[in-house]
Amino acid sequence: MMKMATVLTLSIGVCLSVKSQNISASTEDGSVIREISVTPVSAKLHDTIPSHHRLDWTIPEYRKPFPIQQFILPAAMVAYGFAGLHVGGLTSWNKEVKEHMWTDWNHNACHVDNYLMHVDAAAVYVLNAVGIHGAHNFKDRTILLLMSQLFTQSAVFSLKGQSHVLRPDGSAYNSFPSGHTATAFANAEFMRMEYKDVSPWYGVAGYAAATATGLMRMYNNKHWFNDVVAGAGFGIAGTRLAYWLYPKIQHSLFGGKATSGATVLMPTYQSGAVGLAFAKSLSKEKPALFDTGL
Repeated sequence: MMKMATVLTLSIGVCLSVKSQNISASTEDGSVIREISVTPVSAKLHDTIPSHHRLDWTIPEYRKPFPIQQFILPAAMVAYGFAGLHVGGLTSWNKEVKEHMWTDWNHNACHVDNYLMHVDAAAVYVLNAVGIHGAHNFKDRTILLLMSQLFTQSAVFSLKGQSHVLRPDGSAYNSFPSGHTATAFANAEFMRMEYKDVSPWYGVAGYAAATATGLMRMYNNKHWFNDVVAGAGFGIAGTRLAYWLYPKIQHSLFGGKATSGATVLMPTYQSGAVGLAFAKSLSKEKPALFDTGL
């Protein structure tokens, strides 16, 4: 009786732990050769934990610490700009660049840079309109753009009044740093941040347009080389600061809840003009934005 129980237990265990497969084949004399293959059931098992129950180890955006490494390059660019105001070798380089781009190459000024600096920001909205969507919806990317420009223009125009640097063409004492270049690079970084997960080439195109803007400022004899470098640094830093701060502001105001129907007021400052931007989300798909100058 004990032997029978043991055999029965082993049989049940084998049935639960293996899966058999019968393969039959006939020989020339008509006899049948049967092969039985045994495969452990455990070898066939897949991960049974649903994907939505798995742990997410990513840090929420609003909890991420200040990304110091992302500000090293723009900080170095701004530092170079300040050094170019006082260090003899760098000021001499400014004059050499002016000689090559303006004095030695006689030409008339071209004002395409007044429009080129806005191309990247406009491109982001056009791409979304034609179905190539970036990282944020209309409301969020508009607020990010406004924050970026607020940080950038506040820094640039406060320095313009304090630095008192004469422009290369002698037209005014507000050369440092370049506001056009700062705007262009802020918009280029805005485009890169929105489309970096789609393709890196959007960022490359954006920075190409921003670089062209900086070159045009020197081509038109409106800025020194260090003005342009510093302006680019301020623009990049302004946008990166906006993308770091915005999730924290969202979480503080809304606690991570949906913000459909929310109203947001943001101060703006560009080219010496103070304004107020009013963003009203009428629905999830169709927010409205109004910008009024003060």
